[in-house]
Amino acid sequence: MSQNQVASQSGRWWLCSLGVLLMLVGSFFAWRMWLSYEKAQITRSWTQVPCRIISSRVVSERPTPNSSPAHRVEVRYEYEINGVKHAGTRIRRVEAAPTQHLDKALEKQLNYPPGSSQTCLVNPAVPDEAVLEHASRAALYSIWFPLLFVVGGGGMLCGALRRAP
Repeated sequence: MSQNQVASQSGRWWLCSLGVLLMLVGSFFAWRMWLSYEKAQITRSWTQVPCRIISSRVVSERPTPNSSPAHRVEVRYEYEINGVKHAGTRIRRVEAAPTQHLDKALEKQLNYPPGSSQTCLVNPAVPDEAVLEHASRAALYSIWFPLLFVVGGGGMLCGALRRAP
């Protein structure tokens, strides 16, 4: 084998490896986004039940002594299902991280004034599990991005394998 053939062969292996790596990484992130979408879909099949907000407040805390305060909304509500009263505290199934913007936390709290009537979503299999909002399905709308890496890696792999030796 000549030196050019060895270099060509090494280049093909490099492109194949890089293509497979891109396909694996893109597939992993597409899979994670799909799982996020599936979790967001769960509450859409839950039962809608009227509920009453008992309390809502913004809680501020410092994660570390030198950090800025982080703010989150705490809500407590009551609902009745099958003649049994239940209490809930979750706004979403997976709570958002606290924000450093007090104005955003206060704005979210305004959606749940104490004494107001809301609609909560209750898990029919576990009536103690309830939320006030659905999770975002944005992951499905963005899944195309990691799939570009899968397609690009596949293109690199095909291109490397099609070249004449």
